[in-house]
Amino acid sequence: MTISRRCFLQYVTTCGATGALSALAAPGLALAQSGRPVLRAGDQKGGLRALLEAADALRQLPYDIQWTEFPAAAPLAEALNAGAVDCGPIGDAPVIFALSAGAAIKIIGANRSDAYGTAVIVRPDATLRTAADLKGKNVGTTRGSIGHFVTLKAITAAGLAPADVNFRFLPPADTITALASGSVDAWATWEPYTAVAQTTGRGRVLVNGRGLWSGLSYLAATDAAVAAKAEILRDFLARVVRAQAWSYQHVDAFSAAMARIIGIPPEAAKLQFSRRATKWCNIDDALVAEQQRTADFYSHVGLLRQPLDVKPTFDRRFPIGV
Repeated sequence: MTISRRCFLQYVTTCGATGALSALAAPGLALAQSGRPVLRAGDQKGGLRALLEAADALRQLPYDIQWTEFPAAAPLAEALNAGAVDCGPIGDAPVIFALSAGAAIKIIGANRSDAYGTAVIVRPDATLRTAADLKGKNVGTTRGSIGHFVTLKAITAAGLAPADVNFRFLPPADTITALASGSVDAWATWEPYTAVAQTTGRGRVLVNGRGLWSGLSYLAATDAAVAAKAEILRDFLARVVRAQAWSYQHVDAFSAAMARIIGIPPEAAKLQFSRRATKWCNIDDALVAEQQRTADFYSHVGLLRQPLDVKPTFDRRFPIGV
């Protein structure tokens, strides 16, 4: 079932997604007041915008960008589903939930990162030592997130069933507070939250995503945007890819800029950025097969009502030339 704009508005108001109201106020806006076309770009905690601005990759844009920031992938997926944004970065697991909800979206770009920072975090003084110790515990995360996915993979590998863990679905800001207060025993999250928790002494990694998660993330766009703004999306993706290459040639400069732009400690910005080692890649059959395995896992653990074929979601008309 497609999520209505009314439902999306209620969701982002609860989650505190900045800019969501203005994005919904004119969801069909095609041109800026200047007469230039507009790309309504969603973002997660400002990471994509920070990348482009730090790399000075937004010069001579032949279109305007209307940014809407979200605290996590789930509300961004809802925005895509509602047609409130044209595109946005989203991990492989949240894409599954968006598709199962009937979202009319396409994956137009893919990247792969080191999966370590997608992790289950506990308080530094917690007695939990392994994934098996999560049995009967309260784990805070965002439903359908890559943190949720990694937790499910970790506990099933440890011989537990999904029902053995009490998931509490909260936005990141609320989960931070819940972990500190002890109302949740663990937090299943991702970067930069993992790095912030580590560098500020508020958490330690109980389980990391290596060997559990593919590390795949995407640039997704609505079917409507692909149809009407293909050249804009192609240009935007190319700028993102170039900016990513620049960032790893200027690690210190970019990390400092990212810390300033998205408002996290400089040491956390550098830690999460350098260890992610993000590389954009072209969509091929092997990558699609990995995404299918993620969908199949969610079906296996009962989080999807019916099996999902991911193949039609990938649009290979946006190659990045690597």
